Amino acid sequence: MRASQIKNPKKKKERKARIAVVQKAVLYSLAVAGGLTMALVAPNAIQVLEQCGWIKTRRSPRATINRSIERLERAGLVKKDESGFVVLTKKGERRLSEVERADYELPKPSRWDGKWRIVSFDIKEKRKEVRALLRATLEAVGFVHLHHSVWVYPHDCAEFISLLKADYHTGVEVLYIIADYIENDGWLRRRFELPLE
Repeated sequence: MRASQIKNPKKKKERKARIAVVQKAVLYSLAVAGGLTMALVAPNAIQVLEQCGWIKTRRSPRATINRSIERLERAGLVKKDESGFVVLTKKGERRLSEVERADYELPKPSRWDGKWRIVSFDIKEKRKEVRALLRATLEAVGFVHLHHSVWVYPHDCAEFISLLKADYHTGVEVLYIIADYIENDGWLRRRFELPLE
């Protein structure tokens, strides 16, 4: 049954989430192993997911993995090499990097130190894909969009921003700023559940 044929929106959402978990497992398996045959990927990845209770599938593990690999291949995230091994493409490596960052949780200390962490970037139009990835990543990890290409977070995240700059090869195009004061920051404090002055 196709996702478009599922009438119940909750079931449709659950099905999409299961597909995403399987695809993520395939991408991680390929990243760790460097390339796997279909026979090696299928039984292991799905069985682990089922045993952990992350997914339930009526199909055989092999059929579930095969469908996921087909979807990933259509999206250009994986390909089969001349030996028949399934390997990550460059696009797949970038996607996996995005997934890892989206799962990343920035530190949230019990007390706020009263400083704002601001990320500002100016990335040229010819690198608009990197700009879009950076925006999506900042939003996924909890930054709030302050103004145009300016994002804010209330806790230390210098290490995370350094990783982003290295991954996206941005260098001076991305600035990390620590500020004591942002005018009219009440809405930000409420958004991050910080004490109001």
